[in-house]
Amino acid sequence: MKNYVNITLLACATGILAAAGCNEKPATKVDEATHTEVDNTKRNARDTSPVAVTPFDQGENPTDRAITQRVRQEVVKSDLSMNAKNVKIVTNKGVVTLRGPVETERERDEIAAVAKGVADVTSVDNQLEVKNPP
Repeated sequence: MKNYVNITLLACATGILAAAGCNEKPATKVDEATHTEVDNTKRNARDTSPVAVTPFDQGENPTDRAITQRVRQEVVKSDLSMNAKNVKIVTNKGVVTLRGPVETERERDEIAAVAKGVADVTSVDNQLEVKNPP
């Protein structure tokens, strides 16, 4: 019985200490190259808008899936930055929406050209953002 009480007290103390640390704000990450805070909170908040295209809007028909797959394959095998290779590519009814940060205007244009060059694409909505504009 005495061990049970000790274990219960220890568990309660651990829980209280853990809860006390929950109010601490996490350390802010800083991009070493630009010395700016790395925080996508505002960028991610816009995805809550009912008109924002997100990966959940990806068309489920074989044509839309094939378009997204071909665009992604071309982007990944190109000589682009890692940011550019990780942009969101969403296709719905032949319309390709491109979203996310890229390093340069050249990358923005190149990804859009890749998307426009894929068969069955009716249009491209280029929402790519240049991370470091000139």
